[in-house]
Amino acid sequence: MLRTMKFLVAAAAAVLLFTGCANTYLLDNQVQSFSQLPALPAQPTFRYERSLAQQADPTQPGLEALADAALFRAGLRRDDTAPQFSVQVSARTEQVLSPYADPYWGWPGGWSIGIGGHHGAIGFGGPWPRADSYWFRREVGVIIRELSSNRVVYETHALSDGPVLDNRVVLPAMFDAAMQGFPHPPPGPRRVAIQLGANS
Repeated sequence: MLRTMKFLVAAAAAVLLFTGCANTYLLDNQVQSFSQLPALPAQPTFRYERSLAQQADPTQPGLEALADAALFRAGLRRDDTAPQFSVQVSARTEQVLSPYADPYWGWPGGWSIGIGGHHGAIGFGGPWPRADSYWFRREVGVIIRELSSNRVVYETHALSDGPVLDNRVVLPAMFDAAMQGFPHPPPGPRRVAIQLGANS
């Protein structure tokens, strides 16, 4: 019951943020970065690079638009005509079992629904999904290549999990977390918290 209450509090905060009525939400990220950049040139420029799969993905331009602000804040300037670097961005979102999953939620003999075998309960005329089904793991990645040498000089990833939130809000914040410390990030995995705000 305590885990269920914790989840409901988190879910309520997420719904408020999604609808623009909450003040803030603290987004925790686990970040790890690798750099071979001793220094950046003045006004470093870049263009986006896409894998073959990304070239065929109609959502890739939108993902790059979500990463634009984080790259700009890190000091990079987009210039498709005279780039010094290429930047490849990626993102993945998957539904996972909530850490607040309550095994006593629902009626006995409930059946499985959703990704990962989350359980539902039969009652009130039909299947009711468990509240803890709505939990997501998200990951973003940034790979920076020096075009003159064709070598990867920077790679960073951010991983976060939490309740339902609008990816248009969450992913830009995760790119911000991933780019923190650029171009000289601290070694090893680290926690980066980003405060999301919404106008009421």
